[in-house]
Amino acid sequence: MNALKKLFGGNTRQFGMIFALVALIIFFQIATEGRTLTSGNVINLFNGNSYILILAIGMVLVIIAGHIDLSVGSVAAFVGVTVALAIRDWHLPWYAGVLLGLLLGALIGAWQGWWTAYVGIPAFIVTLAGMLLFRGFNQFVGKSNTIPVPNDFQYLGSGYLPEWGPNTGYNNLTLLIGLAAAAFVVVSEIRSRARAKALGAEVPEMWVTVLKLVLVCGAILYATYLFATGRPGTSFPIPGLILAILVLIYGFISSRTIIGRHVYAVGGNRHAAELSGVQSKKVNFLVMMNMSILAGLAGMIFVGRSTASGPFDGVGWELDAIAAVFIGGAAVTGGVGTVIGSIIGGLVMAVLNNGLQLLGVGADLTQIIKGLVLLIAVAFDVYNKSQGKRSIIGMLTRNMNRPTGGPSNPIQPDETTSTKEAIAREA
Repeated sequence: MNALKKLFGGNTRQFGMIFALVALIIFFQIATEGRTLTSGNVINLFNGNSYILILAIGMVLVIIAGHIDLSVGSVAAFVGVTVALAIRDWHLPWYAGVLLGLLLGALIGAWQGWWTAYVGIPAFIVTLAGMLLFRGFNQFVGKSNTIPVPNDFQYLGSGYLPEWGPNTGYNNLTLLIGLAAAAFVVVSEIRSRARAKALGAEVPEMWVTVLKLVLVCGAILYATYLFATGRPGTSFPIPGLILAILVLIYGFISSRTIIGRHVYAVGGNRHAAELSGVQSKKVNFLVMMNMSILAGLAGMIFVGRSTASGPFDGVGWELDAIAAVFIGGAAVTGGVGTVIGSIIGGLVMAVLNNGLQLLGVGADLTQIIKGLVLLIAVAFDVYNKSQGKRSIIGMLTRNMNRPTGGPSNPIQPDETTSTKEAIAREA
């Protein structure tokens, strides 16, 4: 137990959701007689859930800021059908269609952000209206028809990294990305340890660092092997690559930039944040606009995967994204949550859904189980907070997202000190 405490930073429960994810994978691997951890199934799992995970990245920032967005499914569907029509009728190239979709998402987000931030209508009401409004626009513009997209655009949602280099029996680009990811983890850990020593902070024993790196890099390399050994023509999916890039970008923005600090500050205590000079209206406007941009991207990825836009695209997506964020440790009241935690929560739901499908469980029972998992996960986290303990997922991702020290970055989003006190120190 002491070894586990050293390895996981003094509290093994902080890794509860990671353990739950690993336990689910092991359980379904045994129950499905090895069908869970096959190359084809893992690739399909990422392809089939990447758009929800992209929505979760934007949704966690919305929820951290103290809001909720119920319109993301309708916005994604409306952007998807508009882009599909533009490509078909205006003969746009695929990249122009993507730019059009992102611009349309930004305009929709600016519309909803204006009502929320500057008019003062709660985001719940604004986006509830948006859910109805853009669902209607989706069916009006598309005339409730299925609109196919060309092969170039389909690559965005169902493509794979191409074959490159000598014939090794694996996809070389996938291997290269996996090795680069493992090297990045090692270098980051070494640099973090060196910075801590330079500041005179306590660092874990060397064997703890080595064991942690072995576990993390082992998981990365095993996943790389699965992606690189799929059936001919498959490899690491393009939606997964887009998701990985977004996780890196938004993880950096939320933890190491001023705007990221301000999002946490506004969600934790808006009035205290304003007293310290934070422009809360601007923050609220930006998080709502960003959410719609990512919703537009998710909609285009889904259309590319399904090869066509349909009238029922996006139905229920907002619920899946919100569930992923709350399972990942975000607080209903705002001010708490991380991008990594939301991805973990989304993967828990994805693995659960995939495993139940492999076992032949019906859709009715699957929904019941997913609902119970969401309720139990949030109740467990709320219980820990009520006992004076930190959020499990917040603690899990604290070291991953901790900003470098210094007067310009004094606020730690997941620290036990209140947001108000942290802002007061900053002021």
